[in-house]
Amino acid sequence: MKKFSLLDVAALLIWLLPIGYLLWVYGSLPAIVPMHYGADGRPNRYGSKSEFLVMQMIFPLISGGTYFLLKFLPSIDPKKQVKYGEQTFQKLGFGLVIFMAAISISITFATINQSFRIDKLLLPLIGLLFVFLGNIMYSIKPNYFAGVRTPWTLEDEGNWRATHHLTGKVWVIGGLIITIATLALPEGMGVYVFLPGILIISFIPIFYSYIYFKKHQPK
Repeated sequence: MKKFSLLDVAALLIWLLPIGYLLWVYGSLPAIVPMHYGADGRPNRYGSKSEFLVMQMIFPLISGGTYFLLKFLPSIDPKKQVKYGEQTFQKLGFGLVIFMAAISISITFATINQSFRIDKLLLPLIGLLFVFLGNIMYSIKPNYFAGVRTPWTLEDEGNWRATHHLTGKVWVIGGLIITIATLALPEGMGVYVFLPGILIISFIPIFYSYIYFKKHQPK
């Protein structure tokens, strides 16, 4: 059984932040609150504050479950490959806890301050997430759990390294562009950069891994 580290303690404190914030402001929430937001950042569905409380509990469940899954991956990895990049997976889990906490706090804040445009915070946060993941991509070793897991990267370590090296550059640059553009553009316009940007930087690694495979396959 693994011992808990200082990183685990930090992750736990960050994990508790959105829960504590929600409980602190819960009494000041209106009886009817936004439950879903459209691409323009405006609410398009409403519900009760109790329904909102249940929905917000999904975020800590996902982030906590993901963190522990990544922490104990070496124990369930059938090929024992994860152990060579164990610290990278712990950093990945920690970063995802921060991201999910920030998303949850943003939604709660926007629910209390309904004049606040949630897309002006959520879209840049997702851009920063890709910057973080891009930096992680450089050090992820071949595995079945995280990374660009195409049939070609999983079968060839050279393909894996080349694809993740490119992915790191594309996601850092693309994430920065998405973050800056969604912050700088007028209200409601950021989504027109965000959606195409996410699609482009998501599919480039897949296409590249196939091109690498075709170029290096035996004649």
